[in-house]
Amino acid sequence: MPETSQRPANTGHRPIQAGGGIEAHWHDRHQIVYAGRGVLSVTTDAGSWVAPGTRAIWIPAGTVHQHRAYGETALHTIGLEDNPLSLDVPSALVVSPLLRELILTYTSTEADQTEPAERARLRAVLLDQLRRSPQRPTYLPTARDPRLAAACALLVDNPADGRTLTQLGAVVGASERTLSRLCKTDLGMTFPQWRTQLRLHEGLRLLAEGESVTRVAHACGWASTSAFIDTFRRAFGHTPGSRRA
Repeated sequence: MPETSQRPANTGHRPIQAGGGIEAHWHDRHQIVYAGRGVLSVTTDAGSWVAPGTRAIWIPAGTVHQHRAYGETALHTIGLEDNPLSLDVPSALVVSPLLRELILTYTSTEADQTEPAERARLRAVLLDQLRRSPQRPTYLPTARDPRLAAACALLVDNPADGRTLTQLGAVVGASERTLSRLCKTDLGMTFPQWRTQLRLHEGLRLLAEGESVTRVAHACGWASTSAFIDTFRRAFGHTPGSRRA
């Protein structure tokens, strides 16, 4: 990751133009980031998390990260001195309808003008909802072994690439057995799981940029539109066409 700087973990909101972002930085406080509109990715040296409207990303203090926006995005951030989730690594949290409204309200301009006691009560309810939010994997880990990294790069360049691990191994000079072992030790998941995560990330980005569900399914390598819809719904809790995050 490029040279980084420290930035304050402010509570508030700001627009980010499609394709824009915030370069690598870190905070001395913990932070919750949420895309009230659009899709936001959070990238660290370890990998990337993607956040549609049904997910928020927890970023622990001291974590070097950068943001990228897909579609016109409204970035909402909450800075926290304490660690109510007891998490020391970035994580994706499910955002219920109630939690969404709490985040939007707490980070609004009007909330800054409320009485301290009222804002404290709002914060307490917000933290209660965060503690109850289950974690869901929207994480795409980065390979560190050069052979596996080369194989992954081929798919990042073309998520619809349907080559098997054996075929990819022939290109990068590693056996299927070696790459399969590296997936588990380096990525913490199987090759099919990693490929599915990659395709879901790409699908979210394309949907945010206005592509149709059918075109996204084809571009990301699903055998059919219905297969894409089913996988997307299981991952994010809604169909890709029902909610343009």
